[in-house]
Amino acid sequence: MSQTVQQPAPASEVVILPTTVVTSWKAPIAFAAFTLGALALAVFAPREGVTTFRLSTPSDVIQLPELSAPSLATLWVIVALLVLATAYSISLVATKRRVPLWLIVVFAILFMVGFLTWAAAGSTIPVIGLLFGTLSLAVPLIFGSLSGVIGERVGVINIAIEGQLLAGAFTAAVVASLTGQVLLGLVAAMIAGMLVGMVLAVFAIKYFVDQVIVGVVLNVLIIGLTSFFYSQVLTPNAAVLNSTAQRFDRLPIPVLSEIPIIGPVLFRQTLVVYLMYIAVALVFFGLFYTRWGLRLRAVGEHPQAADTVGIKVNRTRFWNVALAGSIAGLGGTFFTIGSGIAFNKEMTAGAGFIALAAVIFGQWDPIKATLAALLFGFASNLQNTLSVIGSPVPSEFMLMLPYVVTIFAVAGLVGKVRGPAAAGKPYIKS
Repeated sequence: MSQTVQQPAPASEVVILPTTVVTSWKAPIAFAAFTLGALALAVFAPREGVTTFRLSTPSDVIQLPELSAPSLATLWVIVALLVLATAYSISLVATKRRVPLWLIVVFAILFMVGFLTWAAAGSTIPVIGLLFGTLSLAVPLIFGSLSGVIGERVGVINIAIEGQLLAGAFTAAVVASLTGQVLLGLVAAMIAGMLVGMVLAVFAIKYFVDQVIVGVVLNVLIIGLTSFFYSQVLTPNAAVLNSTAQRFDRLPIPVLSEIPIIGPVLFRQTLVVYLMYIAVALVFFGLFYTRWGLRLRAVGEHPQAADTVGIKVNRTRFWNVALAGSIAGLGGTFFTIGSGIAFNKEMTAGAGFIALAAVIFGQWDPIKATLAALLFGFASNLQNTLSVIGSPVPSEFMLMLPYVVTIFAVAGLVGKVRGPAAAGKPYIKS
């Protein structure tokens, strides 16, 4: 019996399908909006005077000279540069090319320099204080965003970050006050966050309850419990159970802490901040360069395929959600023993939800999520700095600025993003 052998098609008959580059007009539109905003400040609300940027603190070994710039002239120069950046972004999208990340970063820096120069006309901006406050306010957001990245990468949406941060803050304050040991408070906070994560994992993985609903319920539960214990237990016994005497002291790193600008900001911090640096590096390396990270991402993307190669899907999800909870609990310590502040009701003030926004803005990447958290921290600290120097910007606008940045970043700058394919979907083994 004869067989017919199919010959490969000649090269002239090979069909090459056209590729489509997906572009978005969101970045150019955002650029244009901010450029018009800067132009409006220059035209309708000009401010004469000189803005001074102080780049050193009195305790620095190396003293940098202050930078001074005429407010109105500098703003006009910034407007011109913003117009060029906007035109370039439009040309990129018009020719089916993406707007690169570096252009967005440069545009953001230019706009912020122009805005600060305008807002602080006749005043001095302490750059070190602005950046130091930015990092401080971003610490719990970074821990929370790392927790969210791990949870969603493994397939569980961690809406309970707010509750984990609050549980960590409460437990750290109580344990450190009772024992007089801040390290024990830190460990207890991690355990508290882990327990909240385990509850989320049990209901989401074992009982297939909607993960968003479980997270919201856990947040309400933790808020209610901590508020009750604060009113009934901590307040009457504040000296014993809620003392501000237990706190992490700053630990300047020799040599590194004397580097101009970045030294005072990054290397004159507490142990909690240094642990944050380590956590970001470990999560990034582990997620993309280790067997643990490969299994975790496989479970979050295609649990059926992971199961076929022997990976225990639900077990992997459970323990990684617990790990994510412990990281968020560690972040909660910054609100109390990390800053020397007594615990108060709902003191996290929505930080967990902003951390979730950082996860989306950072496209489920630990480094990008960290940068997003720093952006939100900068927006939060900016209101403090401008209020001190007497900026004409209304205080109500500055109070809502962090949340406006959060909404705009997620809805406007990210563009079309795709999270882990199996996030939020329970795995039922057939």
